[in-house]
Order: sequence, then C-alpha cells, then structure tokens
Amino acid sequence: MTTHFCWLFCIFTAFFPLVLGAETAFWVASFNLENFYTHPSPTRPLKPQKSRLKVQESILTLQPDVLAVQEIGDAQSFSDLQSSLKFNGLHLPHAELVRGSDTNICLGILSRFPITARRPHTNLHFFIDGHRFRMARGVAEVDLAVSPTYRFILLNAHLKSKRPIAEADEAEIREQEARQLRRIIDRILTHKPGANVVVCGDFNDTPDSLTLRSLLGSGAGRLIDTRPEEMSGLDFLNRRPKASGSRATTWTHFYSKSDVYSRFDYILLSPGMAAEWSHGDALVLNSLDWGLASDHRPIMARFIAP
Repeated sequence: MTTHFCWLFCIFTAFFPLVLGAETAFWVASFNLENFYTHPSPTRPLKPQKSRLKVQESILTLQPDVLAVQEIGDAQSFSDLQSSLKFNGLHLPHAELVRGSDTNICLGILSRFPITARRPHTNLHFFIDGHRFRMARGVAEVDLAVSPTYRFILLNAHLKSKRPIAEADEAEIREQEARQLRRIIDRILTHKPGANVVVCGDFNDTPDSLTLRSLLGSGAGRLIDTRPEEMSGLDFLNRRPKASGSRATTWTHFYSKSDVYSRFDYILLSPGMAAEWSHGDALVLNSLDWGLASDHRPIMARFIAP
C-alpha cells in the first residue's frame, strides 16, 4: 500500500504543476452575414450560393472557437450554416438564436464551448419625443464555459442601420439602442465588477460617434476597444505580424452607394476580460473577393484563459 501510494504521489507531483500552469487560448469572432437566407422567404431573397460559400470560406479561414453573427435569416438558415461548417471541419455544437421585433434577420451565436446560461433580450424599448420604440434586433446574451474554472459572458448586438426612417432620426435611435445595451453591461458589472464580458456585433457607427461613446461608458466600467486591424488569410495562417499603428487599416463595412469604407463592427471588452486579451491579436480578415460574402468583413480577437 505504501509503495502504491508513493507511486501515485510521484505521478501527481510531476503532473500537478502542468495543471496549475495550464492555459486555454481561444478566439471570438463577429460577422454580419448580410441577409443570410439559405431558402427564399416572403420578405428576403435567397442569398446566392456563391455568397454563402464565401461566408463559409471566411469563417473556415478564421476557425473561431466562438462565432457571433448578425443578419442570419432564420432558424433553418442558422442550422444550415452550422451544419455546413461542421461538414467542413469546424464543429461549433452549441448554439443560440435570438429574434427581436424585426423578424427578417436574427442574431446568432455558435460555440465550441458549452452555453451554461441564456438571457435573450427581445423586449427592450425606449422613448423619443414621446413615441415608444423597440430595439428591433434585441440582444443575445449567453454565458460560455471555456473550462470548469473559466467562464465569460458574450453579448451580441446589431444596432439601427444608417438608413433613414420617417418615425425618428436614425442616429438618435442608434444612440438609444446603445444606451439600452450599456444598461445590460452596467447591470452585469454592478453585480460583479470583475466579470469577464465580451460585447460584439455590428453597431453601425464609427468609433468617434455618440453611439460608441454611450456604449463604451466611463470610469471603472469603461469598455476596451480591441481595434482589430486588417490581416490577410495567409498572414493569419502564418501568424505574420500586423502593420500596427494609428494608420493601420481597420474598416469593416463598405457602403457602395456612397463609396465609403467605415469601421462599424466591434469587439469590446470589460476591464476583467481585457486581462485575458492577447494584446495585438485582433484582426479584420482581408480575403480575395471578400465582398461576395457580405458588405461587412469578419473580425476576431484572441484570449488566453488562465
């Protein structure tokens, strides 16, 4: 018995430092798929096959562990995307689909890690000049278990587009939606100031806008902008360094009508989550014929869970 115990003790003491020092690196991506329908619907057309294949190619190049998508058409289209990715070697078995008052397009989350809690926000509302508005796409919120000892919260949102509407100013609607999203973040951080929170999606506004300032917040709970920079698929696969700096290419959206390139897509972090961010590992994927997939380019950031 003593010999057996000593043998187990030697194995345990040899292995235990590896357990203590173990770290898990993972990538979180966000991608607006631009009306991703795999079948015709009464309100939206079928997304062409070449466009759907380009979406799939872009995601397979990135190989994210967690993928947040915007403008996924419906449950069938979401399931078709998940299945096609799995068929091509990217298995993201855990899924969340959220549909707001705009039933034409949804928010989706696919994950390699288990989803341990789901808190969809589909009835957020606000007032402008006495008129009540609902946050059209809602907010997807999930808890993800990277390991038995490490979890983080993911918020996925798609704010009001730049398209004008008669009911109110589109910029004011977008700002109010950002404030609704910020209230969710504040509730999380009030309950647990050190919480690991990733806030991502298509916010349809530039970094210097009132929308982003309202969302980022201030003080101890201010979010950190990962500011992804352009990297080609080949550079990403070979882990070549990016051309960092204030003049690095960071645009994520192209508006063809005005021939304007803008940064509308973001991965924002709570102070707690920023401690796990592998600084410098944040990218905008630049691929050949990227526009076949969407009017947006996917973004991704890398984290290391202790």
